[in-house]
Amino acid sequence: MSDDRLTRQIAFLLEADKLKHVARRTPLADASRLENSAEHSWHLVLAAIVMAEHLRAEVDPLRVLEMLAVHDLVEIDAGDTFAYDPGHLGTKVERERAAADRIFALLPPDQAARLRALWEEFEAHETREARFANALDRLQPLLQNACSGGGSWRNHKVTRQQVLGRMDPIKTTLPDVWPRVVDIIETFWAAGVLRDDTPAVGPGN
Repeated sequence: MSDDRLTRQIAFLLEADKLKHVARRTPLADASRLENSAEHSWHLVLAAIVMAEHLRAEVDPLRVLEMLAVHDLVEIDAGDTFAYDPGHLGTKVERERAAADRIFALLPPDQAARLRALWEEFEAHETREARFANALDRLQPLLQNACSGGGSWRNHKVTRQQVLGRMDPIKTTLPDVWPRVVDIIETFWAAGVLRDDTPAVGPGN
C-alpha cells in the first residue's frame, strides 16, 4: 500500500469524525438531548441487523450496512435537513451533491467511486437494499419521537399527514411493521401532538 493511499484513507476517516458534531432535530429516546448524525447512522446499522427478518424479499446485508454507514456523511457540509421543512428541502439535493463531491474525493479514487455509488444508491431508492435502508431511516426517528413524547413532531408542529407520508416507504418494504407505525401515528394524533389534517385511518389502509 502506498503512503499516499494510506494518507488519504486516514484523512477521510478523520473528516468523517465531524459527523459526530452534526445535530439532528430528533431527540434521544429519553429526550435528554438531540441526537447527532453519527449516532443516527450507527443506530440504523443496528436496526438493519435486527429488522432484516421482517423483509419479504432477499437483500445483500453487507451492502445495506455499507449504505447506512455512508448515507449521511454529506451532512458534514450540508447539515441535517429536517424532513418537515419544505424550504430547506428545496436546496437539499444541491447542498448534498456538493458535499459528496468534496468528502468522497478525499479517498483514493477507487474507494471514492465505490462509497459515492453507495450514497447515490441510497438517494435513488431503487434497489431492494436502498428501499430497506430508507425504510429504516424513517422508522428510527419515528420510534425516538414516540418515546420522547412527540420530540420533533411536537416542537415543530408537524401534521399527521406529513408523518404518514414520510413513513410510506415502511408500508411497502416492511409491511409487517406498518400497523405498528400507524398505531403510533394515530396515538399521537389523538393526543393532539400531531396536528389534525385528515380523518383517521386504520392500520390496514
